[in-house]
Amino acid sequence: MAHRLIFMGSDPIALPALNAIRDGQCGDIEIVALYTQPDRPRGRGKKIAANEIKLWAMENRLPVFQPDRMRKRDRLDIEAIGVDAILVMAYGHMLSQALIDSMPRGIWNLHTSLLPKYRGASPIQCAVASGETKTGVSLMKMVREMDAGPVLDVETVNIERLDTALEVEAKLSKACVPLLERNMPLIFSGEAEPHEQSADAASYVHKLGKDDGDLDFTQSAEVLARRINGLFPWPGTRFFHDGVAIKIGLADFGTESVSSPPGQTLGLESEGLAVACGSGVLYLKRMQRPGGKMLDAEAFLRGYELPEGTVLESRSISALIDWAVS
Repeated sequence: MAHRLIFMGSDPIALPALNAIRDGQCGDIEIVALYTQPDRPRGRGKKIAANEIKLWAMENRLPVFQPDRMRKRDRLDIEAIGVDAILVMAYGHMLSQALIDSMPRGIWNLHTSLLPKYRGASPIQCAVASGETKTGVSLMKMVREMDAGPVLDVETVNIERLDTALEVEAKLSKACVPLLERNMPLIFSGEAEPHEQSADAASYVHKLGKDDGDLDFTQSAEVLARRINGLFPWPGTRFFHDGVAIKIGLADFGTESVSSPPGQTLGLESEGLAVACGSGVLYLKRMQRPGGKMLDAEAFLRGYELPEGTVLESRSISALIDWAVS
């Protein structure tokens, strides 16, 4: 008899995992229901629409539930369905201790960092922005404290120098599949033995907003390039020129010293638009003006005048990571 599973999630990053479970790659498992966020305004027209997890469930003729938050009656409904375990990825709701305790084989969460680093809402963006060369997906048994449960296994991926959060997210999405192939049979057989995280090594990342996209050119070029790439596509970073916000899609950095003041443009080079920083040179490789398309630096500067010697405004940048104090 197939093991019965509920999936909870709201982001398309989980689609490869769902396909793998549906296709039998992770053992004899039946997804009997999906829980996801309510339909919300989407796209430029802001029309109410279903997310991709709901659309996947509908295509596969599975029941979908969309509570605005998890209440006692939702827990009772889940218990009435009768499942062995719940798998969660990027759901967006806290689950009660009563629900956690009710699952025979537990509730398991796919979290996109190498825990205990980067607990919280923006682990992919912050790993790239921090200059990590590796990250991964952790399969964690859920507890009430955010992302603090014991970890069963991880699947690592590389972060290349010019990877944005978008590329890293795609890698992590695929990495969920071998992680589940190895571990779902252990979970359903009762052989899973997760290991506690080290709280002393934990770090926490907050939900990102548009204000996180400001840039301070007195910082090092490396810090800014990592941040630009880490925050693409959301919330995105930008610089201001004559009151116009120019979005940045990709950046690199050099360590060479220049005498120009931070924020001064140094002209177009093969690496991109060069900008002096507190240390090193920032190379802006892709940019977008309001109402325009994201273009490589050369194409952008053909349509937008930004003379050499222009000084771009610096704005203070916010910390993305809170480190636990031991």
